[in-house]
Amino acid sequence: MFMRRRPLARPVVRPAGAPLLRGALVGGAAYAAGRSAARNARREQDQEQAIADLQYQRQAERQPSQAALAAPPPQAPAAPPPGGQDDAGGLTEQLARLGSLAQQGLLTPEEFAAAKAKLLGV
Repeated sequence: MFMRRRPLARPVVRPAGAPLLRGALVGGAAYAAGRSAARNARREQDQEQAIADLQYQRQAERQPSQAALAAPPPQAPAAPPPGGQDDAGGLTEQLARLGSLAQQGLLTPEEFAAAKAKLLGV
C-alpha cells in the first residue's frame, strides 16, 4: 500500500512590497507618537506659563502698591490716659480709622489686630 504523505510546511512567500509596508506602518506609528508627545509637552508648557502668570498676579496683589509704600506708616494710637478714663468718642474714632486703613490694604490683618489690642489695652 501506498501512503500519501502530507507536505511538512509550506514556505511563507512574502510579497515584494511587505518590507515597505512594514516600514510605513512603523514610521507612521513613530510619527504619531512623536506628534502626540510634542502636543503634550506644548500643553504642559502652556499650563506652567498660566500658573506662573497667576502666581505673578497674586504676588503683585499681595505686595503693597508704590503709593502705599510712599505713604507714611500709620501712627500708633495714643495710650489711654493714666487716670483710666477713656474718651469713648476718641477710641471709636481711632478704631474706625484703623478699620479704614485695614480695608484700604495699608494694614495687614496682623497689624490691625495688634493695633486694636493696643488701643483696647488687651
